[in-house]
Amino acid sequence: MKQIDSKRDKTKSHVFVVIENFLAKEAYSGFLLFGAALLAMILANSPWSDSYFDLWHTSGGLSIGDHKLEMDLSHWVNDGLMAIFFLLIGLEIKRELVVGELSTLRKAAFPLVGALGGMLVPVLFYLLVNRQSGGDISGFGIPMATDIAFALGVLLLLGNRIPSALKVFLVSLAVVDDLGAIILIAVFYTSSLDLAALGYAGITLVGLIMLNRTGINEILPYLVLGIVLWFWVWESGIHPTIAGVLLAITIPVRARIDSNRFLDICRGELNSFDRSGFNRKDMLLTSEQQDSLEKLEDAYEAVQNPLVRLEHRIHPISAFIAMPIFALANAGVQISGLSSSVFNSVSLGIVLGLVVGKPLGIVGATYFAARMGWVQKPAAISWKHIFGAAMLGGVGFTMSIFIAYLAFEDADLVSSAKIFILASSLIMGIIGALYLLRACGRKQGSSKLPDTSPLL
Repeated sequence: MKQIDSKRDKTKSHVFVVIENFLAKEAYSGFLLFGAALLAMILANSPWSDSYFDLWHTSGGLSIGDHKLEMDLSHWVNDGLMAIFFLLIGLEIKRELVVGELSTLRKAAFPLVGALGGMLVPVLFYLLVNRQSGGDISGFGIPMATDIAFALGVLLLLGNRIPSALKVFLVSLAVVDDLGAIILIAVFYTSSLDLAALGYAGITLVGLIMLNRTGINEILPYLVLGIVLWFWVWESGIHPTIAGVLLAITIPVRARIDSNRFLDICRGELNSFDRSGFNRKDMLLTSEQQDSLEKLEDAYEAVQNPLVRLEHRIHPISAFIAMPIFALANAGVQISGLSSSVFNSVSLGIVLGLVVGKPLGIVGATYFAARMGWVQKPAAISWKHIFGAAMLGGVGFTMSIFIAYLAFEDADLVSSAKIFILASSLIMGIIGALYLLRACGRKQGSSKLPDTSPLL
């Protein structure tokens, strides 16, 4: 029994190490994202502002048969480069649904309820403000999503004061938020459909599914068909970043061999390598040794989970290239060019949605559901922790700006939306950090907060 408990403890410890590594990468990318947004604001209001804006309006494209693909640089970033970001989101969603915190109803219920409340209440705030004043209601999706990179960047600053369970809760909540935003983009922000192109996209998607069903675990064929899928989704009129999510759904989860089989192969081939007369002074390996190395290489590829392998490969590209470039291209707003019209019902709806609606929705939904006995709050975190995480849920930078571009055609509305998204996200990040700093004390684990503790 002691050996079994020891193995369980080691497994649990390994899981938390993996989680911490993932969170650290996301958090560091949050700092880079903030730096890129700050640089964009500086450039947009500097003597080089004309060059900054002209750069993103530079056109470029390519032709494939009768199909011409031409966009300016900002659209290549928003429609093309951000597809990598959406692919990563799709992989994270699938991983969480299959083996993560959302894999069972018992584990998923609490963050799922919080995410639903955190999406619906901000939308209600936005719609109430804009319906009464005759504002543009198409931006209702802007205050819905949580920027996980920014939010985790704030948590990283607090170090070990923050319980790991709270980080897992925030990640799970943000994953469900992102899923809601993806559905929103696909359903509400598609202006017109080309049915022929949509049919070709469907055929390509079926091809990806067939790759999965036939047991092909190599990543390259999926990526090649993924590019084709992106093109046809773009042609169809649906926002092409949705292709990244569809591609992620088809990536295999299961490895070709399990860990025990991998260990058996490694032991056998290492013994074979040893019997073949290993000598460090030899310049060349024997044919038997080379065969053993090739079999070890095949086993190394076969034991890896294709979904996790792809996620690890594209995570640095998304976190340290795609998202910072997106921020650099989209966060720049020329303050001197703004008029008093920037203070409108749209900006008020965004502020109320992110600053008030987000924390109110997350805390209200989870507290009500827990009191009714529908869900169970994790024992390792208190309601003070939940309230602090809910305030960080109001950090909505990346996806909020992305949806603002899809929602509004008026450039002034886009600029005002960006200003108040940035301001609201900064406010909620600071307030959330200060609140958690007070709620968690100097060191996590030094004093356990009771579940019945008040929020303030």
